[in-house]
Amino acid sequence: MALPPTDPEFSPLERQNVVALEEVPPSAARRVLLEVIETIVLALVLFMAINFLTARIRVDGSSMEPNFHDGDYVIVNRIAYKLGDIQRGDVIVFPFPLDPEDDYIKRVIGLPGDRVAIYGGVLYVNGEPLIEPYIREAPRSDLAELIVPEGYVYVMGDNRNESSDSRSWGPLKIEDVLGKAIFRYWPFSTMGIVEHPDLALASP
Repeated sequence: MALPPTDPEFSPLERQNVVALEEVPPSAARRVLLEVIETIVLALVLFMAINFLTARIRVDGSSMEPNFHDGDYVIVNRIAYKLGDIQRGDVIVFPFPLDPEDDYIKRVIGLPGDRVAIYGGVLYVNGEPLIEPYIREAPRSDLAELIVPEGYVYVMGDNRNESSDSRSWGPLKIEDVLGKAIFRYWPFSTMGIVEHPDLALASP
């Protein structure tokens, strides 16, 4: 504790300095500056965490109609498949194999080892017809049965007759999947959680 300014041990100049120090309040500007710095640091940490966990993509084209439309914005869970396995029916995002600068969004139809075929407008997996209420219309072209290789998935667009997908460029490497589409945030009229129907089969 400082001695009183009138204490005889203080010279006149020292007493003046003590008075000056006692009259100066804690700096409000310094507190505000520290709060601003803390807010900025917290915002940066949150921004980096969100970007590590998620991605945001814009849907281009009509290949996923009627469920996704050109111009829709979707949030992608980057760690979904680090915590769990890809399932049939999942809507996933990945770099287009023929042009990695372009991101695609498609639905998983076949898992590693699955037999996939299309006959008479019906999609079959392991010999069983899939019930697909989410597609725009039945596919007009047949697909000879094929087996999905290990480490790959077979993907198709919901707009089966207007989609560039595994039928054109082959199965997709699982390691290339960016993540699982989880939330559409634009346009506001269709904002909501992305549904992933259960396409589990009765038999393997």
